[in-house]
Amino acid sequence: MTTFHALVWMDQQEAHVLMFDREHVESQRIKSRSHHKHKHLGKSKVAAELFSDIATALQNVHEVLLTGPGQARDHFRDWCLQHQPAVGKVIVGSVVSDHPTDSQLLALARQYFKKFDRMGVNPSAL
Repeated sequence: MTTFHALVWMDQQEAHVLMFDREHVESQRIKSRSHHKHKHLGKSKVAAELFSDIATALQNVHEVLLTGPGQARDHFRDWCLQHQPAVGKVIVGSVVSDHPTDSQLLALARQYFKKFDRMGVNPSAL
């Protein structure tokens, strides 16, 4: 599904990816594949695998808002700019949040992007 907007709630273990346009919403949960199976892997290897899976899910999305607790958002943005620059360029913001429901996340994302949609502005061009 090609959508205009996406919101990614993430921490060090998982991500909730909500991709949406005015009429459709698609939700995907991505969990770290290395959490239990490969404890011998370093944190950077585990993070890179999770970040790669998230970046793959965001292919063809035009604008991405990151949210979640902690610093995983910032680490993901930095990783994308280095390893997946096409995804890194469409990350338009980062908002701290605790553990909202998917409905609350969607409401946050719609509110965030509403001002840009109404003005016809692409926030990634700002």
